[in-house]
Amino acid sequence: MDEGKDTMGRLIYTAITSLDGYIADGSGSFDWSMPDEEVHGFINDQERAFGTYLYGRRLYEVMVAWETLGTGPDESREIRDYASIWKAADKIVFSSTLREVASERTRIERSFVPELVERLKVESPADLTVGGAELAGHALVAGLVDELRLFVSPVIVGGGTRALPAGLRLGLRLLDERRFGNGVVYSAYGVARSEPSPLT
Repeated sequence: MDEGKDTMGRLIYTAITSLDGYIADGSGSFDWSMPDEEVHGFINDQERAFGTYLYGRRLYEVMVAWETLGTGPDESREIRDYASIWKAADKIVFSSTLREVASERTRIERSFVPELVERLKVESPADLTVGGAELAGHALVAGLVDELRLFVSPVIVGGGTRALPAGLRLGLRLLDERRFGNGVVYSAYGVARSEPSPLT
């Protein structure tokens, strides 16, 4: 850790999931997980603390729309607020195939290297967030994730992309919880600092 630096950034994984633990259903759709104004405002308040977003290619290609979204006068306050938050943060995309980025404050890393992420945490004055189940799975297995924030939607989708990797075993401690008017339940968990189990 740098001399004189008392704290390091935490790495936080946030996911909006179905009750049965999927971030997208079997067809790849996640329309059922779209937050309403109450949930969106709560998420925005959390996202404000993040200095850096870590993405895989597929999620980045979804999220890059925020480079131009949220600027119209007809957009809701929550949408405009999130667009401003997203554009103000640094973005790192881990991809061996992405040729170029389409957003400001963005760079590509060709492979996920745990030591790089650990160095980012040590050097960052703000928390970082990892997005996308596959990349988050790598970070969880490497013992890099400090906190999980799950927004569980009141729907069962029966299959698709899992929010958390199969075969991973972690000790967690409940940090916060909240229920929203649309039935979404939020839970935040700190990750125990023991060695995570490998994926099977």
